[in-house]
Amino acid sequence: MNFHRSLSCTRRLGLIAMGAAVVASALPAMAQAPYPSKPIRIVVGYAPGGSVDMAARVVADILTAKLNSTVVIDNAPGAAGVLAAQRVVSSPADGYTLLVGSSNEMAATGLVNPAQKYDPLKDLTPLGLVANAPVMLAAGPNVPAKSIEEFVALLKRNPGKYSYGSSGVGSTLHFAGELIKQRAGVHMLHIPYRGTAALTSDLVGGALDFAIVSPTAAAPFIKAGRITPLGVTSAKRFPTLPQVPALGENAHLKGYELTGWFALAAPKGLPADIGQKIRGALKAGLAEPAYQRRLEEGGSLPAKGDEDLTRIMREDMAKYAELVKFANMRE
Repeated sequence: MNFHRSLSCTRRLGLIAMGAAVVASALPAMAQAPYPSKPIRIVVGYAPGGSVDMAARVVADILTAKLNSTVVIDNAPGAAGVLAAQRVVSSPADGYTLLVGSSNEMAATGLVNPAQKYDPLKDLTPLGLVANAPVMLAAGPNVPAKSIEEFVALLKRNPGKYSYGSSGVGSTLHFAGELIKQRAGVHMLHIPYRGTAALTSDLVGGALDFAIVSPTAAAPFIKAGRITPLGVTSAKRFPTLPQVPALGENAHLKGYELTGWFALAAPKGLPADIGQKIRGALKAGLAEPAYQRRLEEGGSLPAKGDEDLTRIMREDMAKYAELVKFANMRE
């Protein structure tokens, strides 16, 4: 009789243990709520109101609508976007900290800035191209050049006399200027600025001869006749400034193309299912005319969201590496 009681007790203990094991194995799945279950933070390495910030706010609205989530923008300007990117690569890969970055910190700056400790290709999970961002070569009010033909002729007659400004060493604007010099066979002194506000101001005021600037930032001054647009860096003309030629239309710069871009990324190791949700939301949003118009108004050309961002990053890095050697760039 004692034997039967002991056996029954053993069976009960075994069943209890099995039940506990089943519950324990189910707990992680029960605790893990479907993504997203809390606010998503988008880190932006530039000040509010700039072109990257404007693109980030479009992305935030897309993710809010498509993922039914709260999305907040966290502006962390500094070092041409590098500080923000570093914060993102150091964050958990759970889909709640994302980066809307530019071609600066996602392709260019690591080639010239030894302080950049991350590798964009290894330390980020690319989620999608948001928009392309062509820039523009413009002349200040004191320069006797009103076209690319006159620009090239002027610089060839006066090698080393003229200067151009960009938003900093290793920025997309800097690379665009050096590619002009390389292709046209001209020389200009590069003057780096910390951002685009002071750059545009000095160009308008005549302190700079030429500058690589944002078409959107330059548009009011072009309209007022205070600066002269010479050409945009995209393969085709910019939709909101159709009167300004693409630089590649000129024989001296035939085939010229160098555009910046904005993209969405996450830390490395992002779970595939979360990445798929975010990519799907971005692509769906970028297909809608309302979001496309907002990107165009912010000075960029909307992407489709399904481009091979990793390939774009690799190709741009190779192009920029050649220009680093040509210009002997150093931070």
